[in-house]
Amino acid sequence: MVSRLQYFRFSGVCSLPLSSSDRLARPCSQNQLRCAATLSQQSVIQIPQHMVEKMSQAKLKQKKIDRQQFLQKSREGNRSIPIINCKRKQFNHYLGQSYNKFEEVPLASKGWLHRKSAGDYFIIHGYGKNPAFTPLQEGLQEDFDSLGLSQELLTRIWNLGYKAPTNIQTLAIPQVLEGKNTLIAAETGNGKTLAFVAPMLEQIAQRKKAFRNNYPANSPLGLIVAPGRELAEQIQMIASSLAEGLGVNVELVKGGRTKKMMLNPTLTEPHLLVATIGALSKLTTTGLYDMSLVRHITLDEADSLLDDSFNDNVIRYLSKFPIQGCSNTEEPEPLVMSGVQLTLVSATTPRSLHTILNPIVDIDSVVRISTPYLHHIMPHIPQKFIRVSHQKKAEKLLELAKNDAKKGIPFIVFSNSAKASDWASLYLNENNIPCVNLNGNMAAAVRDGRFEAFQSGQALGLSCTDLTSRGLDTVRAGHIINFEFPKFMSDYIHRCGRTGRVGSHLTGQVTSFVHRPQEVELLQKIEYAARKREDLPNVNANIKRIILSKVVKDNQIV
Repeated sequence: MVSRLQYFRFSGVCSLPLSSSDRLARPCSQNQLRCAATLSQQSVIQIPQHMVEKMSQAKLKQKKIDRQQFLQKSREGNRSIPIINCKRKQFNHYLGQSYNKFEEVPLASKGWLHRKSAGDYFIIHGYGKNPAFTPLQEGLQEDFDSLGLSQELLTRIWNLGYKAPTNIQTLAIPQVLEGKNTLIAAETGNGKTLAFVAPMLEQIAQRKKAFRNNYPANSPLGLIVAPGRELAEQIQMIASSLAEGLGVNVELVKGGRTKKMMLNPTLTEPHLLVATIGALSKLTTTGLYDMSLVRHITLDEADSLLDDSFNDNVIRYLSKFPIQGCSNTEEPEPLVMSGVQLTLVSATTPRSLHTILNPIVDIDSVVRISTPYLHHIMPHIPQKFIRVSHQKKAEKLLELAKNDAKKGIPFIVFSNSAKASDWASLYLNENNIPCVNLNGNMAAAVRDGRFEAFQSGQALGLSCTDLTSRGLDTVRAGHIINFEFPKFMSDYIHRCGRTGRVGSHLTGQVTSFVHRPQEVELLQKIEYAARKREDLPNVNANIKRIILSKVVKDNQIV
């Protein structure tokens, strides 16, 4: 027998040579050489070529698996919690992980259209602080003293507990003070209300001095329009708190009591009027308010006011005012306006903005101010997405609500319809979880006080539609539950913004139930943006009817 073989010749199929180190390990004896010569004349086992290729492919595949496992261990060694944590761990995404433009981005929600995916989930973990106070640039002053506000107003701001301005307040207040048409766009919960209320009060306080003791009744100098009563009440409360000591009166006009006001009108001196569009239209049309002195109009939640729900009323009303256009001077003097100053405020800016604003103002005259995290998934709010079946949604809702009740965490349940909102509230109350409901189908008398009941702690839960997702400062909310996944990307952004807000002591979290095909489609866009660290796509208002009417009109002209 031969202890070592120098060479196997497999008839051109496969050959296995002995390494040079083995051949040189020790010299071969004459007996070994004769045995090797005899063996070379005998038949040997042959390996087919396709088997050789298969073995080679298997070896390469194993190397790839080993590489992935090595990277996985490296990530786990550096970061114990991934940015996106999935039930199926192969879809986990880690901080610093990236994809090239030719690489398919793996989505945990890719198979969620199939009914067998029910029960799957993934979580986008919070990986940073609230971006509201993130420095925008080196050397940028971040204190209220440098924003051009009077000492009286600064004192009120400090007394109300505001210590330092947020990013959007630092950027927006000087621009609004200069009298420019301005679009203020920043992520939800970033302090946008103060960014436009403070400069408006400053302007009004200066302008009203010209009237001395002869101020005309029911003739405001400034107007703030909001899409909902609860938001209008909130703005009026904040503005009134800031106006103390400035001699500026802030008045609220909302729906539900306009008929009484028209039958029994009162004469007041509202320097700043905060109103909902429906009530405002009725009271100004009947002559109860004289709007000829108005020099500044602000549309809060402008994307909502200019969508299909309010667009006709808002455009018709604003067309009565001479909105200022572009200024011919390079450095316009503060408070010197060529018309009515327009300020638009929103957490989402539709890409079709020029189409929406075209009937109101020259888009070139609008100064756009935005923050870096606009249209981004908030880095400080954990978000969980659960693929549920229709039969399990109620059970899962009750499970989450009971868990929040046990921990004492206030929660908000969002639905797409008033009917579903009412049902969710009844269902939770039947299971001994105090919850109030709020939607636009309620009569004014029934609706009043619902939001305050949640804010004051009388109820642990609030079941509502997207009416509550716009602008309301729900600093008390610690958990957002999307019982019905939103239809539009902008609605998802606004809903998530009800928690983790500036001034809240709770970090907050969001849980979304996903069931229908259109919901899965929207979710996949959100997950893709989270993995690529990109803007959320298609952040458009609901303006299908507006665009359709424009197309029809253009076709008629042709």
